[in-house]
Amino acid sequence: MRVFDDPAALVAAAGEHLGYSDWLTVDQSRIDAFATATGDDQWIHVDPARAATGPFGTTIAHGFLTLSLIPALSWQIYKIEGVRMGINYGLDRVRFPAPLPTGSRVRAGIQLLTVTPVAGDALQIASEVTIEREGGDKPVCVAQTLSRVYP
Repeated sequence: MRVFDDPAALVAAAGEHLGYSDWLTVDQSRIDAFATATGDDQWIHVDPARAATGPFGTTIAHGFLTLSLIPALSWQIYKIEGVRMGINYGLDRVRFPAPLPTGSRVRAGIQLLTVTPVAGDALQIASEVTIEREGGDKPVCVAQTLSRVYP
């Protein structure tokens, strides 16, 4: 994990790749829980028997489930000391280039794009987060995220 002593130290790292998270297995129970929470219970996610005859040969994770893993995976990659609050500000672009079959392991990598001062002493952080599947030839999610930190 990369640790920045304070938010200002992050400014100097703009443009750098900050590293990778640990691998995380996305199993059927996680997919089912996400389906229950969101009401998205399409068979391709929650019906292993039917999905076995579908285009991917198994159930796959929801794209939005994959996207929702970004905070937990990102916290493993870097930390900023001296911050009283951090918030998700939004997303500029999200793509799901490949499906995520149930039981796959994923990890995130973060490219720090920009760090910009905003309102008061806050900083806006723009990053490109790539979630890759172990053994996959394409990422399962690429998202440009925006967050703000308040010292």
